[in-house]
Order: sequence, then C-alpha cells, then structure tokens
Amino acid sequence: MNKQRLVVVGNGMVGHHFVEQLVAAGALAQFELTVLGAEADPAYDRVHLSEVFGGRAPEALRLADPAWYAGHDIDLRLGAAVEAIDRGRQQVILGNGEAIDYDRLVLATGSVPFVPPVPGRERSHCFVYRTLGDLAAIREACAHARSGVVIGGGLLGLEAANALRLLGLKTHVVEFAPRLMPVQLDELGGELLASKIGELGVAVHLGKATECIVDGEQARHRLEFADGSHLECDVLLFSAGIRPADALARGAGLAVGERGGIVIDEQCQSSDPAILAIGECALWQGRIFGLVAPGYQMARAAVATLCGGESRFGGADMSTKLKLMGVDVGAIGDGHGATPGAQTLLLLDRSGGVYKKLVVDERGERLLGAILVGDGSDYDRLLAYYQQGMALPTPVLALLTGEGEAAAAPLTLPDSATLCSCHNVSKAAVVAAVREGHHELGQIKGVTRAGTGCGGCSNLLKQVLDQTLSELGLETNHHLCEHFAFSRQELCHLIRVEQIRDFDSLLARHGQGLGCEVCKPAIASILASLWNEHVLAKPHRALQDTNDRFLANVQRDGTYSVVPRIAGGEITPRGLIILGEIAERYGLFTKITGGQRIDMLGARRDQLPAIWGELVAAGFETGQAYGKSVRTVKSCVGSTWCRYGVQDSLAMTQQLEHRYKGLRAPHKLKFAVSGCTRECAEAQSKDIGVIATERGWNLYVCGNGGMRPRHADLFATDLDDQTLIRYIDRLLMFYVRTGDRLQRTSVWLEGMEGGLDYLKGVIIDDRLGIGAELEAAMASVVGSWECEWKATLADPDKLRLFEAHLNAPEEPTPPRRAARGQWVPAIDIKEVV
Repeated sequence: MNKQRLVVVGNGMVGHHFVEQLVAAGALAQFELTVLGAEADPAYDRVHLSEVFGGRAPEALRLADPAWYAGHDIDLRLGAAVEAIDRGRQQVILGNGEAIDYDRLVLATGSVPFVPPVPGRERSHCFVYRTLGDLAAIREACAHARSGVVIGGGLLGLEAANALRLLGLKTHVVEFAPRLMPVQLDELGGELLASKIGELGVAVHLGKATECIVDGEQARHRLEFADGSHLECDVLLFSAGIRPADALARGAGLAVGERGGIVIDEQCQSSDPAILAIGECALWQGRIFGLVAPGYQMARAAVATLCGGESRFGGADMSTKLKLMGVDVGAIGDGHGATPGAQTLLLLDRSGGVYKKLVVDERGERLLGAILVGDGSDYDRLLAYYQQGMALPTPVLALLTGEGEAAAAPLTLPDSATLCSCHNVSKAAVVAAVREGHHELGQIKGVTRAGTGCGGCSNLLKQVLDQTLSELGLETNHHLCEHFAFSRQELCHLIRVEQIRDFDSLLARHGQGLGCEVCKPAIASILASLWNEHVLAKPHRALQDTNDRFLANVQRDGTYSVVPRIAGGEITPRGLIILGEIAERYGLFTKITGGQRIDMLGARRDQLPAIWGELVAAGFETGQAYGKSVRTVKSCVGSTWCRYGVQDSLAMTQQLEHRYKGLRAPHKLKFAVSGCTRECAEAQSKDIGVIATERGWNLYVCGNGGMRPRHADLFATDLDDQTLIRYIDRLLMFYVRTGDRLQRTSVWLEGMEGGLDYLKGVIIDDRLGIGAELEAAMASVVGSWECEWKATLADPDKLRLFEAHLNAPEEPTPPRRAARGQWVPAIDIKEVV
C-alpha cells in the first residue's frame, strides 16, 4: 500500500515525543515520516538545560540519538529550517529552496523568547536563553566577564540566573512586576523566594522598567531604569517570557490567536484539516500551554487523530514543582484564590524559610489550589487531592503543619490516578510494573517512563513504589537519592572506612551522575562530622546549604546575623561592652536569645568579614548558629551562686560547650545543664540534658522543643564527670553515624528498633563493642576544631565570597525603620491566618 507522507516541523521535546508515540502506535506502516529540526542538535531535554553549566555534558540531555531515527527508517534532517508552507501544493519550503511534499503536516515549532523592545537590546554580549547554541555563546562571553543580569524574574529567568551563577558571575535578576514568578506565586510567596535567592548571592531588583541599554562605566553595559536608577553588567540575558513560534502558520494563512498561537481543536487540528499543531506553538481555547506535560498530551492526541484513536486534548493542569537554585517551589491550581467562595489557609515561617498556602472551597472539603515555597515535601500529596478531587482530611490545617494522624497517613490514590502527566502513566501501571519484578525506582522509570519528563512526579512515584513493595511484604530501599544507592548511614560508613575526603571521590567510587541538592549538603555534613575540615575549603564549598556558604543565618530582609559563642551565657562585662560597641558601629539590632547568646542582626554580607575581624581580635569565636551542629549549652548559675544548686553547672556547661562546639550532625543539637532538680535550664527539652543530683549528674537524651516538642528520656543517673562525658561522646557519634538526613535526635530514637533500651545497650553496656571506637572518633573531632571565621579571615580566597557586587563598593543596606530604640527591617508584617 502507498504510505502517506507525514512531515513534522520541529524536533524539540514535544516533536520528538510525537514521533515516539507514532512509532509505539505502529503508525510507520501507514506513514512515510520526515522530521525537520532547525537546530543542529537532535531533540534534547530543555527542562534541565542549566545543568550543562553545572558540569553535565550536552550529549547527556539527548532524548534520542540520530541512529534511533535511522533505525526506524525515519528521515531526520537537522539544521533544516523551514521558510514557508505552500498549502496549495502541500509542500514545506526549506531555507535552501528545497520543497518537501506532505499529505499531513504536524507543526511542533515551539516558542521563541520574547525580547522587550528596549533600545540597545541588539548590543553584543546580549543573549536569549533557549537552546544549546545559546548556552555555548553565553559560556564563551562569560569566560571574561564578572557580572551578569537577567531581565525577567519568571521561571525561565530564574533558570537563566542560575546558569550565570554556575558560571561564577555576580548575578542580578531584574523583574518588571513587584514579585518574582508573578504568574505562579502570590505576594508572600514571591517575597520569600526573592529572599532565599538573595541568600545565594543573586541580587533581585523588582518593579524595574528598563528604558535603554548603553555603555557602562565599570562594565560593558548599563541598564537605565525608569525610576532613574541604573545597573551595570558584562553579560545580559533576556528571559522575559515566550511567544508562540507561529510565523509559518501566519505566512500560510492558518487561523492564529489575537496574541499569537496556531488555533487548534481537541484533535490538535488547525484550520487546515491537513495540518496539526502541538506544543507551545498551539492555541487551544485561547490558551498557550508553556509546560512540557501539556505538550506531550497534545502529541498523544495528534497521534490518535492520525491513527484513528480516541485520545483528545481537553486542556491540561498547569501545576508545577521545581527547584530553583536549590529552593523548592510548587504551584497547584488556583493558588491565587480567584474561585468564588474560595477560602485561604496560610503558614509563613520566615526564620525557617517556608511558605505554604492552601486554597479550599467554601465548605473546606476540596482543594482548589496551593503555593509552596521553601518546602516542597507536601506537593505530591496536595496535587493528588487537587487532581483527584479527594475529600480533605479534618482538620485541613493538618496539611499545613504536618501534624495529626490524617497528615501522617500514607496517601491512598485510586488505581486510575495519573502519576506522570508527561507520559500519561497511571498508578495502576506503576503497581503492575512493581508486581512484575521491577523493584528499583530506576527500573520503574525505564519500564513505564514515569518521571522521565519534567521529573516533578519522582517523589510520588517513589511513594507508590514503597507502598506497593510493603504490600507485597518486600523491603523498601532507603537510598539517599537517585545518585547514591545507599542510605545516609551506609554512606557514612563508606566514607569512614575508605577514608574518603571529598564529594567527587565518593561519587566516582559509589555514585552516578553529578549529584543533587539532596545528596550534596548531606554528604558535606558527613564529611564535616568525620574529618572536620573547613566547610568553605574548595572541595566542600559548592556542597553547602545557604547559611553555611556565608557562615551566617540569612534574615527576612536579606541581611545576616552575627552570633559569637558565649558558652553557657557566661560573658565578662568587657565582653558585653565590646559586643555593644561593634553593634553600634555597624548599626546592628541586638537581642539576647533563648540559648543565652547575643544575636546581632542586620549585617550585610560584605560587612561580615569586618565585623568578625573585630570579634576575633577581641577573643570571640564563631557560635556556629548557621550550621547543623552543636548550637548552645544553656545553663543556670548552679552551686556557684544559687542556694539550691548541688553541682557546679556553670563549669560543666563550659566543659560541654567547648568540647562539642565543632561537631556537625544530621540536625542541629542543643544542650542544657541544670544545677538542681528545679530545672531552671530546661534540660529535659534538649537533645542532651544534664541535671545535677547530690551524687553526680542525671543524663537525659533526645528531647526537643519546636513545633513537635518531645520530653527527653532519662538515660543514666548519678554519673561522675568522666562517665557523663564518655556517654555523651558515644551517643553523639553514634547519632552522627546512624541518623538520617535532617533527622532530629528525637525522631532518630523513636524510629530505632529496640528504642531506648537498645540505645542504652550500645552506649552504656557497649554491646556492639564500638564504645572505644566512638570515643576515639569524638576525640579526633574535638582535637581538630578551628574557628571557621578565624580561618576564613586568614584566607583571601574564602574572603572573596563576601565581596560586594561589581557596581558598588558596598552592598546597599535594606530599608529600615526605628523600633524601641533600635533599627528593624522596614517590611510590613502581614497577618497570617
């Protein structure tokens, strides 16, 4: 039989998916297929484009090799730009004049970056961020540049900013709207995202209208803004949105939308029955869909149209989850609460950098939308409630706080639930694959293709895999992430036994890929716990979480806190005077903390070295308030001053804090020592609590305060000083070796098989025979301690991390207002209910 001539214009992600679906449907028996790609590279994954600047090879992004096309007898032509469509002759005309006949034509031309009509936009070293070719040009320009600006604070703009950051440039984002990602986020979410991105050293400029681009005085370009301000840079990227690539359709007289896009119906047919359109170039019921998953749905509908199938395109959910520069961001449904009668629930934790917003119907029974910033762990559960129309648990507030039985219960989805929108994979398909013997996440992805599109469903996929394995009576794995097929405990063992000192060596021996935002900081913590090397040493610097990168906690206005160690809250009058003088000199807000230290807040990043230089010269050292480490040892005055005290709690506090001050752990650690059973230091709410008795010390372990308080357990009684220290040494190092990533000691103990009795057996009775080994490991950490700020001040390379941006000798101080005799951020405090 004579085959119909089918031509596909576009070899991007959606065009390639169309071809894959056509092959899977057996349609090559009836079509002679030609694919025309304008780029020189075959189809590749644009979603992860910025990873090329993180070290990933461009070839690793390929979705298929040209040999795959040849193997299916598909004529793939790369670098073949189409200039026109002749609908009368049913031909496409290439740039070289060649005409290719078609019976059916599929347009998958995607979109083009929107470049605002700003005078000067055509200058050299001004780029768009869209293709591998763009990346190559950007990389070359950045080789001799110091600073870069991205115009556009949407999703693509922030990805572009990350690319510049990975290339080592001082990076700025300029956004016309009053917040970042204005389509997906509300005011609070955008504000928090800007703050967290600022923590990474990327400056955010909001509400800025660029009027022109001219020669700079200190850099290549100067952006002149409508408000009279300006910003200079060496490299400029435009990422201010996309426009449908519909020029071919317009030239051919196809129906297009008023603001662009090829008009299609549910079968993805254009106004010409012989021509279909899919992906970002297509306009369905007045909407352009700028995500890959809807494009894939269109591709499947187009294949059904050509082959007589039943699939139709009926719109798509634009919910999305992503990680921008390590910051979790999620947007589901009607996150702005535009639905009539909608109610809103909010959780805002500025200190923890977390914002969650739920939009529910007027009865509080169905989820209409959600916004997540800083913590995306609830995204999959919330998306399931939204997409499946499932009844919300009672109280709904449990979904925000994570408390209550309903929030902790495993998510139960119907078999018909779609887990992967990109490849239309249902829960039933995943469960079937597990039952067929595919028990690893990588195997499930390979068999079902779930999780291989945008990757947003990977966590939900893992949940369904683990639930199914549990139902089958099989053990689930506890791999740290897809790059390491080991738990944190197993990785800690490998690093210790094989004496591995850096991430790259561990990855080469026991991992795969490049690593991610999960494994890098987790392994950085393990390396610091075992070898106690400086966290800003070059092999470890890129692995650190935000606060560790600048040895300070970032605050809501983008400034940082300075927290010197004041062991046990004990400080001389002269020490107090020095802290006051420094705070006055730099205009810092001061407060005595619950941990009996003095916080100095409001320091700019470029001020930190100068402030710490004065502190170190005066004899102070870092309090490591920024790290997952031992924070404070709280104390009462004990027998030294108190008439009820029975032991010298002040001296014991000093001994404990100075012994363990260098210890990094899976989570932060807090201690307290009380001089009698009146318990003024609140030791029974700490990870390590010590309470004096007439005969020595009682040791309490694994307590914590916070959102989920836990009373510490009595571990041992009437201990002498030496035995107390020995037990704490053993317990802390055992926790370091066996705790999970970001696991508090309370959760660690609760999940331990055998519980408190088992832990006593290991620590007190030494049933595993590792007591001496744990003590020796702790002695090594204690003996290798150094003040991280003192070491940083002596190293010019580390100090460069704190330099101000190129355009100014110092960073601007955020707006402030007077309050109670001090300065505080001039940011409106919004009521959160």
